[in-house]
Amino acid sequence: MSYKIYLSPPHMSGREMKYIQEAFDSNWIAPVGPNIDAFEEELCHYTGSKYALAMSSGTAAIHLALKVLGVEKGDIVLCQALTFVATANPIMYVGATPAFIGSEPVTWNMCPEALEDAIRHYVRFNKKPKAIIVVHLYGMPAMLDEIMFLCKKYDIPLIEDAAEALGSEYKGRKVGTFGDIGVLSFNGNKIITTSGGGALLSDNKSYVEKAAFLATQARDRAPHYEHSEIGYNYRMSNVCAGIGRGQLEVIGDRVKQRRAVFELYIKHLGACQGMIFQQESAGSHSNRWLTSMLLGEAAHAERVRHQLQSVGIEARPVWKPMHLQPLYGECDFFGGHVSEPLFQNGICLPSGSGLSHEEIAEVCGMIIECLV
Repeated sequence: MSYKIYLSPPHMSGREMKYIQEAFDSNWIAPVGPNIDAFEEELCHYTGSKYALAMSSGTAAIHLALKVLGVEKGDIVLCQALTFVATANPIMYVGATPAFIGSEPVTWNMCPEALEDAIRHYVRFNKKPKAIIVVHLYGMPAMLDEIMFLCKKYDIPLIEDAAEALGSEYKGRKVGTFGDIGVLSFNGNKIITTSGGGALLSDNKSYVEKAAFLATQARDRAPHYEHSEIGYNYRMSNVCAGIGRGQLEVIGDRVKQRRAVFELYIKHLGACQGMIFQQESAGSHSNRWLTSMLLGEAAHAERVRHQLQSVGIEARPVWKPMHLQPLYGECDFFGGHVSEPLFQNGICLPSGSGLSHEEIAEVCGMIIECLV
């Protein structure tokens, strides 16, 4: 349906057209060109990553992250359960087996205790996991100190799915730069967008070079088209990279605006009984891509969502955990009973960086009216 208030619409800065026009004027319309090189350099400067590869989507970046880490058929990959399906699907692309890790109750991200339980379980059967995928859900940094400790203790590579978290920080450092490989998304609903697109980040030059090779159909060095392994058409276009350059210029403002939206929700709803907002752990600074909260009962969350929808306000349930999805229902799950209530009782509220105070007040008024 058409909404008057969307969950997370694109927010153009007006600076994008300069780079798009340059691409048209120079005829760099193909998926190569100066905007791509510059966008990758600017992503490195902003995030602190040594290398970046602009790609067609965040999903493609996760796929190639698994490939360059050597994940193959039969390998175990531990993946956060509470996430969008695009985090898990690439595990299946490479023929590996996903096992899902439940959430801790503060940030709603991967529970370190459950993660170690899973690692120990598979080590006992001589099936040490080949990789771990942690997600910074709705822009909220996961408990990276504890997770990184376990990755080093058991010598398992870490992929950070920071698709929703560009601009978020953990102890003063941008998320997506802690693991062996980080992944960003620039889908239309993200904090900045390239229309579609994503990026792979790493301090490991060989990983990024291998990913770039695979992303451009794995073309070997030869004057003709020579291919010795399977490749993919995963590179971002020069035009889309131009959009990204204009968006990246205002990322600092977008983070401030999203955080201001969250603070307004707290102001209007924070005193309401039974409402719990997703929390920052010590040292975390979330971009607050989406403001998400828990209500007392599942019926309340659905009633609020339907009521908002009835007046043209878009809200969404919290992601349905992967181990509850029909697609992944037979996979192993470790982590108790935190993820399920988050899904059952959670709701994501309109969080666009262009929201007005009046629009937020309208959303909050409808929520309060619905729960009275």
